[in-house]
Amino acid sequence: MKNVFIILSIILLFIACKTTKDITSQTVDIVEEKKEIMETAKEVYVSEMLNKVSSIAAPITKRVDHEMTIHGDTRNDPYYWMKLTDEQKNANPYDAHTQEVVDYLNAENKYTDAMTNHLEGFSTNLFEEIKGRIKQSDMSVPYLQNGYYYITRYEEGKEYPIYSRKKGTLDAEEEIMLNVNEMAEGYDFFNVSGRTISEDNKILCYGEDTLSRRIYTLKFKQLQDGKLLEDKIENTTGYCIWANDNKTIFYVRKDDALRPYKIFKHILGTDPATDVEVFHEKDETFNTYISKSKSKKYLIIGSYATVSNEYQILDADNPNGSWKTFTPRERNLEHSISHYGDKWYITTNKDGATNFKLMTCPEEKTEAGNWSDFIAHRPDVLLSYIDIFKDFYVLGERAEGFTRLKVVKWDGSDEYYIDFGEKAITAYTSVNPDFDQKLLRIGYTSMTTPSSTYDFDVNTKEKTLLKQQEVLGEFNAADYQSEMQTALSRDGVKIPISVVYKKGTELNSETPLLLYAYGSYGSSMDPYFSSARLSLLNRGFVYAIAHIRGGQEMGRQWYEDGKMLKKKNTFNDFIDCGEHLVKNNYTSKDKLFAMGGSAGGLLMGAIMNMRPDLWKGVVAAVPFVDVVTTMLDETIPLTTGEFDEWGNPKNKEYYDYIKTYSPYDNVEAKEYPATLVTTGFHDSQVQYWEPAKWVAKLRHHKIGNQPLLLKTNMEAGHGGKSGRFERLKEVAFEYAFLLDLAGIKE
Repeated sequence: MKNVFIILSIILLFIACKTTKDITSQTVDIVEEKKEIMETAKEVYVSEMLNKVSSIAAPITKRVDHEMTIHGDTRNDPYYWMKLTDEQKNANPYDAHTQEVVDYLNAENKYTDAMTNHLEGFSTNLFEEIKGRIKQSDMSVPYLQNGYYYITRYEEGKEYPIYSRKKGTLDAEEEIMLNVNEMAEGYDFFNVSGRTISEDNKILCYGEDTLSRRIYTLKFKQLQDGKLLEDKIENTTGYCIWANDNKTIFYVRKDDALRPYKIFKHILGTDPATDVEVFHEKDETFNTYISKSKSKKYLIIGSYATVSNEYQILDADNPNGSWKTFTPRERNLEHSISHYGDKWYITTNKDGATNFKLMTCPEEKTEAGNWSDFIAHRPDVLLSYIDIFKDFYVLGERAEGFTRLKVVKWDGSDEYYIDFGEKAITAYTSVNPDFDQKLLRIGYTSMTTPSSTYDFDVNTKEKTLLKQQEVLGEFNAADYQSEMQTALSRDGVKIPISVVYKKGTELNSETPLLLYAYGSYGSSMDPYFSSARLSLLNRGFVYAIAHIRGGQEMGRQWYEDGKMLKKKNTFNDFIDCGEHLVKNNYTSKDKLFAMGGSAGGLLMGAIMNMRPDLWKGVVAAVPFVDVVTTMLDETIPLTTGEFDEWGNPKNKEYYDYIKTYSPYDNVEAKEYPATLVTTGFHDSQVQYWEPAKWVAKLRHHKIGNQPLLLKTNMEAGHGGKSGRFERLKEVAFEYAFLLDLAGIKE
């Protein structure tokens, strides 16, 4: 019995030890598993902005009823009071109303700073990283014009360009025409535009803007001794055109709505107050400008609206002569003109040429009845422009969504397309100021190819690379992959999407993707390289451009199908592109981001209202979001000239249609995605109050805890800060916002 007890005790002890061992083993496994989970959790970063939304109070501004009635419909805009005139914005000191608006914008900036202060180091690092890819001591490819080589160059650490020239040869002594770094000292914003030189090479005319309203003061500089002339002309578009007498210039002034509307003639050494008005564009739907033919024989006054053009011409040797109308303006007749030899060459949509064709007419018989076909209309090819030379001409075309260049010899001996080695590119003729050129200056870029400038021999078809954008650091184009996707829109149209990512990036539901588009004015968003974008790609982002209707990527009809009463195709296309990328496992709704600016900001506002669930985050830069109110206010810049883009809401049909998509008018109680909105206090194109009102209204109505940020640059306008590096700080901040939401903190 005793032995049995001993044996039983041994068995129980063995079982106990084994159980203890198993429990210990399981405990170790559990601890290890928990440790692994904790380590994994450390890697999953959740944006602090999501936590701050509930702990930091957002600015809540007052609401004041402002009812607007038209077509029997009344809209109430409780934030209309935010609108200020230029006089109020520029007053010193501010009146009480202006101060209240400024205080609100500053409060929003303070809130944005508080919501993103955890990103300060990250944003700074991104800025330094992006800046570090730029060759700071750099210069453009020199081009020869009228006996001088002209150069734009930058110096180490400097924000602004230096414009210089060399006479006859690149070995000649450099003549500095403008050092913008010195000129910009003491200004928060500074921009130089429209540098034109008299035909005798002695005097430079240029424009200065120190407010970012794109209102320039013309100044004149003697290039022999560097002295400024006393002539100074205020309120211009920033450029002048010289007559061939080297003393007479023509320039354009803007009206109160910043519409270029009058052209004046100025003679150097005279009081600008006595300048003669040579043309007044009285139709408020048209803008005007002045140019000079490449042949230097003609001065050309152009008037243009969305669907119509008109030109007046004058012998440049006779600036006091009478201007002649090229052909009377006609609605829906669009054309551009180039002079060469004894003919004019006209790129036009005449006679239903939707994708444009090339016509000619005798030099002295310019009316449309004298035009004859030179290159017939092609339904599958958009003719963008012609560049003319002594022995050949070049056609800028667009086919199957992409740009291409066709060289044609005048004598008929040869014609061909320039081969760039890849299809999905942006190709263009560069600076070619003279007819008598044996080498053609061209440029091209793609999603993976930095901007490249070549001299192209039209006879041997050889390209000589003059300069490729240098990307400092460990950049290798072969490390990146670009491809084309095609989304099927809800109405059965195929929408191209350009995609780029770093090789090795896994494409799945966890992949962050930024989708960008514009989609208005027939402006095509062609594939292009961005060194700043590498900061996203290197962190696992995919970047995509949606070539939506409203641009001209697929021809002129692509534009026609994305404006006026078809404008909602633009928004639907973008949403359908986003859906396509999610469906095809490039990303997921929780990792899909959207970005657009100006009219692309309108796109952002629309897609947020239409499909707020599809986007993790949205960046809307200087967004045009209050379409109905703006298009009803003809005192606001750009309004009257855009009736053929959006429609005139004074017409009930357009009013009703615009109201269905105008972002500001369609804000509702929805859970909107995380949103960053940027604007400039002095913006002349999309007035600051549009994004400011939109954010205030979104704050009032939105539900959920997604961050909503407004960042107003109080010293800048539509283009943001001046200076090549200061602008990058804005890019870095936007990237930090997106990366943070994507769970990437470094």
